[in-house]
Amino acid sequence: MEMIESINSAINGFVWGPIMLALLVGTGVFLTIRTGFIQVRWFPWIMKHTIGSVFKKSDKTKKSENTLTPFQAMTTALAGTVGTGNIAGVTGAVFVGGPGAAFWMWVSAFFGMCTKYSEIALAMRYRETAEDGSHSGGPMYYIRNGLGKGWGWLAAIFAVLGGLASFGIGNISQSSEIAGAVLGLTGMSDSFSSRVIIGVVLAAIVAIVIVGGVKRIGTVTSYLVPFMSCFFIIAGILVIILRITEVPAAFAQIFASAFSMRAVGGGVFGYAFMVAIRQGFARGVFSNEAGLGSAPIAHSASSTEEPVEQAIWGVFEVFVDTIIICTITCLTVVLSGMELGNGVPAEFPSNGAAAVAAFNSILPGSIGGTIIQISLLFFALSTIISWSYYGVQCWGYLTNNNKTVTLIYKLIFIVVCVVGATGSGKLMWDISDTLNGAMAIPNLIALLLLSGVVTKLTSDYFGKIKK
Repeated sequence: MEMIESINSAINGFVWGPIMLALLVGTGVFLTIRTGFIQVRWFPWIMKHTIGSVFKKSDKTKKSENTLTPFQAMTTALAGTVGTGNIAGVTGAVFVGGPGAAFWMWVSAFFGMCTKYSEIALAMRYRETAEDGSHSGGPMYYIRNGLGKGWGWLAAIFAVLGGLASFGIGNISQSSEIAGAVLGLTGMSDSFSSRVIIGVVLAAIVAIVIVGGVKRIGTVTSYLVPFMSCFFIIAGILVIILRITEVPAAFAQIFASAFSMRAVGGGVFGYAFMVAIRQGFARGVFSNEAGLGSAPIAHSASSTEEPVEQAIWGVFEVFVDTIIICTITCLTVVLSGMELGNGVPAEFPSNGAAAVAAFNSILPGSIGGTIIQISLLFFALSTIISWSYYGVQCWGYLTNNNKTVTLIYKLIFIVVCVVGATGSGKLMWDISDTLNGAMAIPNLIALLLLSGVVTKLTSDYFGKIKK
């Protein structure tokens, strides 16, 4: 067991290390240049035609019982993207990397907007449609159909990594957070039996949703994601308003810390600068998942036929996830006045507990803790629902959409909810975290090799818009 942990730790250090993070952000830089900085030049237009079009009726897309509306496809993807990492993970990043980590998180998000846009455009371009009208897409399809069948082995690697990661990052870690949130909100004793009860109830809820297929998943996330996002954003804005006079100083601290060349604990000169960059990039990528290849799987189920029309939702998705939600968490931690840059203090058993303390230091009583627990509950639940679909698609690709395999996967996924809620399976979570990062490797290879296709799709579409 120790050997497995050691090997996993070494691999994890690479897939979430400086080289891979540089490759992830570098790919975003490359795609941003090739597409002419669409996240800047077309940002107002993109906002108008994504979130600005939600309440407008449209008959441009073909409707089917087995497809999602563009908005449902986005909320399903956002459900998997906005998770516990937006609160607990970001809090840990700021405590370790200092306030400057927030700045580098924004940098990764800026280029990540174009990365996710490109992923979705390719997923829509190379997706496959079944006889019942349902769509299947994602990195495994644009690797095989875009690069050619000779690349099928790379597509299979991505599908295996994604299928396995769905049990850990998409289930066990989230189930554990849900159990902790419920225990905190209800006052139940933190015992094995209590966690089993919570796990069983969670498993039942998840079963009701995922057994209904992609249409039910899309319907649930279309209500759940806006609610949970607005709840946390409004609460965060309230926190910021209460310390509004300190906000300018907080931003000044973030920018100053982002380029701080000081040594930490007698270490190497400039160490704080490198830690801030690594924490910011890592948390930004982990949070918005740009470059990992998961979100395009959900977007591929959209009823939209024009690749770019769906791809622009990726820009909006990263903007909401990182620029808005993660920034609220960062600002709250900075405004709390706690010491940052030396790691999470020992008195906090987890990053989530540190986030609770940050909110409680600004809001009266234990209101802050309640907000965090409710947010973690819904963020984690939405992630589980979304990742169940990713898993179905990955295993479906490997087995030619065998219905028996799909059913077995769903049953195992439901049972794993109970395992995660009991706090078991930490090693599996650690391994899945590694698998999640490793998913980026085949995806980035395809993005770079197919960047010409993205450029053409972009120039053709926006060329028509200009006319």
